[in-house]
Amino acid sequence: MGSLALLAKEMGYKVSGSDKNVYPPMSTQLMAQGIELREGYDPSHLDPKPDLIIVGNAMSRGNPLVEYVLDKGLPYTSGPQWLAEHVLQERWVLAVAGTHGKTTTTSMLAWVLEQAGLAPGFLIGGVSQGFDVSARLGDTSFFVIEADEYDSAFFDKRSKFIHYRPRTLIINNMEFDHADIFRDLGDIQRQFHHVVRTVPRQGLVITPTQTPAVEETLAMGLWSPRQTFSLSDAQADIRAECLAEDGSRFEVFLNGESCGIVEWGMSGAHNVQNALATLLAARHIGIRPQNAIPALSAFPGVKRRLEKLGERNGVAAYDDFAHHPTAIQLTLEGLRKRVGDAPIWAIIEPRSNTMKMGVHRDTLLASAELADHVIWANLDGYEWLDDAVRNAPPKHQIVDKVDEITRLLADVKGPAHIVLMSNGGFAGLPAKLKSMLAEEEAVSS
Repeated sequence: MGSLALLAKEMGYKVSGSDKNVYPPMSTQLMAQGIELREGYDPSHLDPKPDLIIVGNAMSRGNPLVEYVLDKGLPYTSGPQWLAEHVLQERWVLAVAGTHGKTTTTSMLAWVLEQAGLAPGFLIGGVSQGFDVSARLGDTSFFVIEADEYDSAFFDKRSKFIHYRPRTLIINNMEFDHADIFRDLGDIQRQFHHVVRTVPRQGLVITPTQTPAVEETLAMGLWSPRQTFSLSDAQADIRAECLAEDGSRFEVFLNGESCGIVEWGMSGAHNVQNALATLLAARHIGIRPQNAIPALSAFPGVKRRLEKLGERNGVAAYDDFAHHPTAIQLTLEGLRKRVGDAPIWAIIEPRSNTMKMGVHRDTLLASAELADHVIWANLDGYEWLDDAVRNAPPKHQIVDKVDEITRLLADVKGPAHIVLMSNGGFAGLPAKLKSMLAEEEAVSS
C-alpha cells in the first residue's frame, strides 16, 4: 500500500493514508516523499471526502473506516485493481510470484533493467538498496512488479496477481502459506493456474525444474513458452555452478554454454536461484545474460533481507524478513556457509497470519536447526509456541518481552552473528540493536 501511494503521488494525485503501527523502512520512505500518514482508522481521516479510496487487503469488515466508506457510499477500489486500471495498462509487465524470494527477485530484476538503461517502472514489496523508493512509474513500457498470491481486498478474494496480466511471469517456488485464506496447497495452485492463464502466447513463464507443486500447476494448462532454471538439473535452460560454498560466487550456463561469473554480496543457494530467474526474465526483453551478469554482481541487496545492522567486537547483527519456516531455514543455511563455525543467534518472532495460527508448529523448530542459540519472541503469548519449545533442546528458549531480548543480546560475545527474523516491526528491536551496537562501537573506539 505504501508503494501504491508513491505511484499515485508521482502521477500527480494528493495522497494520504491511514494505518496502525507503521514501521521503517516504509514509514520513513513515505515521510520522505511528503505523503501524510494518519495513525489509526478514524472516519475523520476521510474529511474532506477523497475522490477515491484504495482499500488494503489487511482491512476487513468491522474496521471503522471500512464501515464508514460503505455506509456513506464512498468510491473505493482495491490496490491491485487500481494498479491494473491506472498503471499497468499497455505496459510490458514482468511479474515475480512464488512463496519465497519475491521481493529480492523483483529488486534484482528492476536493478538489472535499470543498469541496462531501460528505466523501468516497478513496485516492490520492500525497499531495495539500489533505489531510493520502493515504487516508481518509470520512463519505458517495462514494469517490474512483485506479484503476491494473497487476496486483493475484503470484497475481492482473488489473488492480487490475477489483476496484473504479466507478459513475463516468474514462479520462484510454491508452498503452503496464508492459512488464513487458503485451505491447502491445492487452493494456492488454483490461483497460480489462474495467473498462468493470463500470460499471452508471446509471453514467457519462468519456473524452477523438479518442483512438484509447480509441475502440477502447469499441468492444469500452459499456453505460453516456458523456460526453466536450476542449480543442478542439466536439462534446465539456465543453471549455475557455485564456485563458493555460500553462493557468493557462481558461474552461469545458458543452454550448456558459460555466460560468465557472478560475484556479489548475497549468499545462499536460494539467492543464486533468484538470480537465474532474473537472468531469464531479462533475456526475454532482450538483455543478454553476458550483459546482465555484471549488473547482478553489483546488486546492492534489499533492506531487511539479511541486512547488516552493525558490528562490534566481533558481534555482527542482521535484520531479516522471515515469514515461513522455509525462509528461516534458507537464510540460516546461507549465513552458516558464509560464517563457518562461528556461533549464530537466531531471534525469531512468528508473526505472519499463518505462523500465528500455529500451522507450521511441527516444522518451525527444525527450520532453525543451523543456529546455535534460538530465542523465540512470543510477544503475543501464543500457547502453541510455549508448548512447542517446552520440550525442545536447551538451545531454544522463549522470551516474551523485547527489553529482555535486548538484555540477552547485550551479553553476546564475539565472534558471533545475530539474526533478527520477523515480517513485522519486531517492536522496534532492530533499531534498538543497531543503536546498541553503534554505542558500544563508539565506546570501544
